[in-house]
Amino acid sequence: MTNVPAVKLGLVAVSRDCFPIDLSRKRRRLVAAEAKKLGLPVKEIPTIIENEKDALKALDELQAVGANALVLYLGNFGPEGPTTILARRFDGPVMFVAAAEETGDDLVDGRGDAYCGMLNASYNLGLRKLRPYIPEYPVGTPDEVARMIAGFVPIARVMLGLRRLKIFSFGPRPQDFLACNAPIKPLYDLGVEIMENSELDLYDLFLKAKGAPEIKAVARDMAKELGAGNAYPDLLEKLAQYEVALTGFKEKNLGASDYAVFANKCWPSFEKYFGFTPCYVNSRLASRGIPASCEVDIYGALSEYMATAATMLPATILDINNTVPSDMVKKAGAKAKERVEVATSRRYHPVITRNRF
Repeated sequence: MTNVPAVKLGLVAVSRDCFPIDLSRKRRRLVAAEAKKLGLPVKEIPTIIENEKDALKALDELQAVGANALVLYLGNFGPEGPTTILARRFDGPVMFVAAAEETGDDLVDGRGDAYCGMLNASYNLGLRKLRPYIPEYPVGTPDEVARMIAGFVPIARVMLGLRRLKIFSFGPRPQDFLACNAPIKPLYDLGVEIMENSELDLYDLFLKAKGAPEIKAVARDMAKELGAGNAYPDLLEKLAQYEVALTGFKEKNLGASDYAVFANKCWPSFEKYFGFTPCYVNSRLASRGIPASCEVDIYGALSEYMATAATMLPATILDINNTVPSDMVKKAGAKAKERVEVATSRRYHPVITRNRF
């Protein structure tokens, strides 16, 4: 995927000064080791936060390693003030997680009370009106915490992507599809930019792209991709021209953003003027992490991008157009019953099954 951010995690441990700082340090190292086993992009930050100056120092260290997402780890109770100050000042997604006590045989020097510290930190976050990611049960052993961090990565990727995303739309939002009439302000609230254009702008882009040197290479790639399914070879150059027009527009108009999606009018007049339907090109863009929704569905494009950023897989939105007729349900049920009977015969009559099949 070329249209989604790479997450770089900074792991910062905190320690309340009446608890052993070495406990937080040791537990942080164990969490980092478990995270690396899972292939997570974690950078350990050496400073352990005990006071506000430590928070500022850790912030500098996070910036030095290029961290764009932060895991704040309560290796013991932790100082909730300095911890939440770092969460407020860090410019990126933040996760809070805490250490569980490892063994009943070491509840003196090995006791951190991070469970209680997490409650205090949560209350302080509320006072500061901060909304970090906190797992449903945020206390665990190093391997459990590493798995929680793995769950944070797609969340961080979505948040980072939205903050640098631009939606390109072409055409008026249709009157008869009110679900596509998205209010713009909530997009700005998320940090998403939008650039609205007309259908004529899209047609003009398409016409101007004719003869572009990239078209033949894109058409060859399409033919290779379609293989035996290339039912309309005469259309490939037009489809390639449309793809080149869209990708060229994207590169020229990203501006201050890093990522982009499209929400384009594609029915009913599109086919008449362009001479094709854009569905195949839309799917090719989606395979690269650039969703292109139909009918100027701005929120649909946004949702597809969030799904892509979370899963690192192409995403689309399908209409639920009709109910399934009862006779089709019955036929499907009969076929399913037949498959179960065949599977049962294979399980209990292996010799007969081999002879029959």
